[in-house]
Amino acid sequence: MNNITFKQLRNLTENQAREMLEAVRWPNGAVCPHCGNTEAYKLTAKPDSKKAVRNGVYKCKACRKQFTVTVGTVMERSRIKIADWLMGFYLVCSSKKGISAHQLHRTLGISYESAWFMEHRIRFAMTQEPLNGKLTGTVELDETYIGGLEKNKHADKHTPKNQGRSEKTKTPVFALVERGGELHARKMLGVYNDKIRDVVRAHVDHSATLMTDESNLYKLLDKEYPNHQVVNHGKHEYVNGNAYTNTLEGWFALLKRGVTGTFHHVSEQHLDRYVDEFAFRYNRRDVSDAERTAMAVKASGGKRLLYKEPIKKVAS
Repeated sequence: MNNITFKQLRNLTENQAREMLEAVRWPNGAVCPHCGNTEAYKLTAKPDSKKAVRNGVYKCKACRKQFTVTVGTVMERSRIKIADWLMGFYLVCSSKKGISAHQLHRTLGISYESAWFMEHRIRFAMTQEPLNGKLTGTVELDETYIGGLEKNKHADKHTPKNQGRSEKTKTPVFALVERGGELHARKMLGVYNDKIRDVVRAHVDHSATLMTDESNLYKLLDKEYPNHQVVNHGKHEYVNGNAYTNTLEGWFALLKRGVTGTFHHVSEQHLDRYVDEFAFRYNRRDVSDAERTAMAVKASGGKRLLYKEPIKKVAS
């Protein structure tokens, strides 16, 4: 799958798509999702049997349970064809600014509801995994706020000019990135200097050189991270020698263009999944669209998202 194009995916039969998915998930042979055993065999109908056997059904020699390649993944118990799932993964992984559920519904010829749920399951497969180790070298830190423009708000929801950014109508997203390396980002319920310090402690080695703007959110870091350089955005300073946060600014801009230009609206309860989607693509920016798709398909194993989970209301 690492060299396949969307045109080739579109022309796959369902059996070919299933075989491709099996090759991606099980490069060394079928693995039972129930017990993890690698000894399984494909079921076939006996010559004298009148009962047909579904394509792609395996049986584990250890636990004797039956399974298919989609069991134990975000695709489990889906009525959407595997060929459509592979195309959906490809479109999400190759769209730099994301692809809307409406566009997915039109491209794949499935219902809007199915496309919407498919995208949430693909984003769930793209959930940011814990970093392999703490970030080192030069690490940029920054935060942004996702929400509507002040000019588009109702008069009684305007943020006072002396208040700065309002978390009442916008949701903060904090991110850190190792230059030339991985990015980690997360929605935050509130942005305070002690919370920022705790996140940085958990993800950044004390030998790293931190790059931030002049915000007071980063003052507590000076005690633990002596190598801390600041660029003063308030004075229209965006580069000061090696000090800048332009890597994160670029990623924030891409995230916001996706939210406003592709999705048009993202609710706070789902924001983390969209952040995961954009972080997944960024952290695999040096591979082809097909390779990134294969990585997302592999990451779908061991994850399950039921329809009631994305649609349920989150208590305020």
